[in-house]
Amino acid sequence: MKAVRVKEYGGPEAMSYEDIDIPSIEGTDVLVKIEAAGINFIDTYQRSGLYQIPLPATLGLEGAGIVEEIGNEVSHFSKGDRVAYTSVPGAYADYASVPEAKLVHIPEGLSFNEGAAAMLQGCTAHYLSQSTYPIKEGDRCLIHAAAGGVGLLLTQIAKMAGAFVIATVSTEEKAELAKGAGADEVILYSQVDFEEEVKRITDNQGVNVAYDSVGKATFEKSIDCLSPRGYMVLYGNASGPVTEFNPATLGPKGSLFLTRPTLFAYTADRESLDWRSGDIFNWIVEGKLKLRIEHFFPLSEVQEAHKALEGRKTTGKVILTP
Repeated sequence: MKAVRVKEYGGPEAMSYEDIDIPSIEGTDVLVKIEAAGINFIDTYQRSGLYQIPLPATLGLEGAGIVEEIGNEVSHFSKGDRVAYTSVPGAYADYASVPEAKLVHIPEGLSFNEGAAAMLQGCTAHYLSQSTYPIKEGDRCLIHAAAGGVGLLLTQIAKMAGAFVIATVSTEEKAELAKGAGADEVILYSQVDFEEEVKRITDNQGVNVAYDSVGKATFEKSIDCLSPRGYMVLYGNASGPVTEFNPATLGPKGSLFLTRPTLFAYTADRESLDWRSGDIFNWIVEGKLKLRIEHFFPLSEVQEAHKALEGRKTTGKVILTP
C-alpha cells in the first residue's frame, strides 16, 4: 500500500510517499481501508520533532473509512462498517490498523470526509467546551484562530451554549468566516492589539475563558484578557511552545487557572469517546454544527498540504484522500 513516512524530523520535505506493507492486525484490532484522513497541526509538530515520536513513522491521527478485516476478539464492528477514529497514528495511508476501542461508527447521513473532519477537531472542541471549561450561558469567551478547524467548531458550540464570543483572526476573509460561525466580535490581531480590544469590548471585565491554540505569540496577552478566576486554556502551539512562565503571577492577576489539556486524556475511555463523537456527529446531522471542508489534497501531495496549513493559507479542515 501507499503511505506517508517520516524517517527524520524536518520540514514538509521530510515526508516521503512510498510503498510499505499493509499493517497486520491482532485480536482486538480492526483493519480500516482509509477513505479520508484529516490533517491537523499536531501532525506538523510530530513531523518537525517539536513532539517527539519514534521514527520511522506513518503520520496522521485521524481517519475515516471502511472496515476491511477484524481481529478474532473484535465484537462491535464487522467487515463493511463505516467507521472513523482519532488518536491512533498511521492515517496518512491506504490502510490503518486501529484498536477497536478507538473506533466509532459513522452515522447515516455523514460522509467519510465529514467523519474524518469531525473526529480530532470536533472532539477537541467538545472537550474544551464541555469539560475543560464547561461553557454556560452568559460566559464571555476569547477564541484564537477562530477560522481554523477547531476554532470554527468551538465558536459554534459556544454560541449554542449562550456565550458571548470574541474571536481573533489574521485576515478579513477569516473574519467573515468567524462571523458566519456566530462570533459576536472579531478582532484582526494582525492590525490591532487584541488585549486592548478585549478589554474595550468587555468594559475591562475580561473574559471567563481564553481558548489559545497559538501559543508563544499570544500566551501572555491571553492571560491578561481574563477576568478574576478566569481560565487560560492553552491547547496548541502554532506559533511555538511557551517555554518560560512563572505560575506565581496567576495569583495577583485574579487567582487565574491555567491548563494544558490534550485530546488523548479526554477520550481515553470508551464512554468519553462515544459521548464526544456522538454529540459532534448528531449536531452535524441535525444541522446545528457546520463543518467547513474545502481543502482536499491527494495523499501524494502531502508536502503541499502541510505547507498550506503552516503558511496559514487554509481555513476549516484539510483532508487527504488516498
